[in-house]
Amino acid sequence: MTDDKFLLLKRHVCSEGLSDEVAREIADQCTLNRLEPGEYLHRAKETFTSVYFLIHGRVHQSVLDFRGNVMVQRHQTAGAQIGALACALGEPAPLDIVAEEPSTLLSMDYQVALRLTKKHQGFRQNYSKMIADAVMHLIMKDRKQLKPTLVGIFHQSSATRPLTGRLIKRLKELGERPHIMTDQSDWQSIDDVPEFSLTKDGDFLPTNEIQQKYASWSDSKRTFMDVDAALDFERITKVFQVCEKVFWCVTPENWRDSVTRLNAIVEHAPGWKNKINVVWLLPGDCRFAPLAPDLNDLAKRNFKLSFEEPPKNQSRELYNGFERIIHQLRGIRIGVALGGGAARGMAHLGVLKVLEQNGIVIDMIAGTSVGAMTGILYASGLDPDYNVDCFVSDLKPGWLFRHLPNGGYWYLLYKYRRRQFDPMLRKYLRDSRLEQLAIPVQSVTVDLISAQPVVRAAGDSVHAITESINLPVLSTPINRDGRSLVDGGIVNNVPADLLVANGCNFVIAASVTASLEKQFAKNRSDTPTSNMKSASAINTILRTYVVQNVNMNSVGVAPADFVIQPDVTEFDLAEFVRADEMAATGAATALEAIPKLKELLAEVDPQLFANE
Repeated sequence: MTDDKFLLLKRHVCSEGLSDEVAREIADQCTLNRLEPGEYLHRAKETFTSVYFLIHGRVHQSVLDFRGNVMVQRHQTAGAQIGALACALGEPAPLDIVAEEPSTLLSMDYQVALRLTKKHQGFRQNYSKMIADAVMHLIMKDRKQLKPTLVGIFHQSSATRPLTGRLIKRLKELGERPHIMTDQSDWQSIDDVPEFSLTKDGDFLPTNEIQQKYASWSDSKRTFMDVDAALDFERITKVFQVCEKVFWCVTPENWRDSVTRLNAIVEHAPGWKNKINVVWLLPGDCRFAPLAPDLNDLAKRNFKLSFEEPPKNQSRELYNGFERIIHQLRGIRIGVALGGGAARGMAHLGVLKVLEQNGIVIDMIAGTSVGAMTGILYASGLDPDYNVDCFVSDLKPGWLFRHLPNGGYWYLLYKYRRRQFDPMLRKYLRDSRLEQLAIPVQSVTVDLISAQPVVRAAGDSVHAITESINLPVLSTPINRDGRSLVDGGIVNNVPADLLVANGCNFVIAASVTASLEKQFAKNRSDTPTSNMKSASAINTILRTYVVQNVNMNSVGVAPADFVIQPDVTEFDLAEFVRADEMAATGAATALEAIPKLKELLAEVDPQLFANE
C-alpha cells in the first residue's frame, strides 16, 4: 500500500477530471490516515473539523440520539466522503464512525477544503456531488447500490479463468471501458481494453510498480485484478485491501481448497467478509451447488453459474448466473415477490416464464405460501412449463375425490392431513437446501408460539415450502425446532419488504389476491335469503383465507416498484389441475406489462435495460 498522497487521491472521485497539478496541490493539503478494524474515526459528541476522503476500506457509521441509542446505521466504502455536512454545522456530531476493515483515508481541514473549492471549479463540482450523493443515499435508504471501481477476481483453478474475459466483454457492450491487471501469461487481449501484466519472467512485479501503473489509470471507472488464488498471503491481503469487491471462483471439484485460505483472510480482517463473493462454476445439468457451509459462511454472497446451455426441463437461471454478476457490478439487484393465493398462485409460473423470456434476470426471490412453492421450484432451476405439467399431474384428484361434492377441497384436506406435499416436492428438490439453489430465495411462515413471522433463507428446500403452505385447520401446525409453523400468508402475503431489506433496489411483486370474485358458495349480494346456499367448512376456511389476503394485498405490494396482478378469480382455489390455464393468464398479464416494466428498469440502468 503506497503512502504517496497524490497517487491515493487520484483513486478517489474527488479528483475526477482534475489535472495532475491541481490534484497534487489538493493532496499536499491532506493528511494520510490508516485505521485498523475497530479503530474509531469519530466518536459521538465530538466536533468535526476535517473532511475525510475514504480511499480504501469500509467504515460503520451510527447516528445516536441524546440517550446514546442508535437511530440509524449505514456503511461507507471506498469513494465516500465523511464529515462535510457535520463540519458545516460546526456543532458536536452524534456520530460514531469505526473501521470494519483496514481502511485508508485522506483528511483535509474543513476551512482548507472550502478555500480549494473556491479556487478550483472542478474540485468544487466533485465536492458538491459527493455531498449530494451522501444525502441521496440517506433519502433512498441505501437502495442505490455503489458500483465497485476496483474488482478482484481470484481463481482456484484455470477452469474459471474465462469468466474475467466474458465480464469485460459484457461490460464493453454496456458502454464501459474496463481495464485489466492479470497474472495470466496467456491472457487474450480484448480490443480497446487497457491491460497490464502483473508478472515478468514468471515472477510478480514489485508492489510499487503495480501501484504506479494503477494510479496512471485514474480515468478508469472499472479495473479488474485477475489473479491466481494460490498467490502468497501477503499479496492477497494487499489485493483485498484495495479492492471494493472480490469474486472468489471455485468449482465443485476444488472448493475445499479455498476454505483454509479464506478463513485466514477473514481472520486477518473480519470486515473483508463483506466484500467476498463466492462464484460457483457448475456443469449445465447441475441444479444444486455443493453444500459448502464452511465456504459460503466466509462470504457475503455467492453466485452459481454455468456457461453450458441447460438440458430439457431446466430453466436458464444457472446460465443467467453470469448476468447476476453483471448486475452486482452495475449496482443492480432485482427482486421478485410472489404472493400467496392457493391454486391461483400457479399464475406465478407464467409471470416467471415471461420475465425470463424477456431478459429480466432475477437476483432474489421472496415467496409466501404458493408463492414460496413456485419461487423455490423456479430457483432450483426447473423450467416453469415443466413445473406446470408437474402440478397438473401431481395434484390431480383421484377418482373418488372427483366424484365427491367439493371433491377438490377434500383432496387438498387429504394431501395436508397425510403430509403428502413433502414426498411430492422431494421428487424434484430431493434433499437440497435453499443455499444450494441458483437464485437466493426466502420463504415466509408463521410461528404460533412466538406469534412472529419466520423467514427461511437457508435450510431444507422442501421444509421451507411445506411450512409456508401449511394452511391452518386444513393442516395441523408443523412442529420443528421449538416452533409451531403455519402458512405465512397470515402476516405477510406478498413479501416485497423482505427484498428491500435484503438490498434489492428494484422489486417486482406478483399478486393473485388483488381482486376477489363477488360470490361465495354460489351466493351473490343480490341472492334472496331463502335461496342462499350453505358453504362447506373447508370452502369457508379457504374463502376466509383469501378475504384476508385481499385485504392485506395493498400492504404487501406497497414496497414494490412494479406490481403484476393477474386476474385469476375465475379459477377455484383448489383447481391445481387448471395450473396450465392459470399460468397462461399470468404470462399474458406479465407480457402486457413488459414495456412499462422495461421503461422503469431503464431509469435504474439505461445501458443495461434500454435495448432489452
